[in-house]
Amino acid sequence: MKIYVGNLSYSTSEEDIRTAFSQFGTVETADVIMDRGTGRSKGFGFVEMGVDTEGQAAIDGLNGKDVDGRSLNVNVAKPREARPQTSTRY
Repeated sequence: MKIYVGNLSYSTSEEDIRTAFSQFGTVETADVIMDRGTGRSKGFGFVEMGVDTEGQAAIDGLNGKDVDGRSLNVNVAKPREARPQTSTRY
């Protein structure tokens, strides 16, 4: 199950979210999305958990919980929408 984690503090690391989610089960991946230009967190990330019941327990347990001074927004990740292709020819 892929889980969206929003409203992260800019100082929250991948290890921080891995630790928070691991109390509910096995975390396969934990990623904080970074801005390419600044190298700073964009304030959200994704966690993948192999067992759906553990993922749902993590959502129920962490949504609205305070982490690094921010109230997390945690829910099932929506599929990524296709972006229109842009031409790079000049």
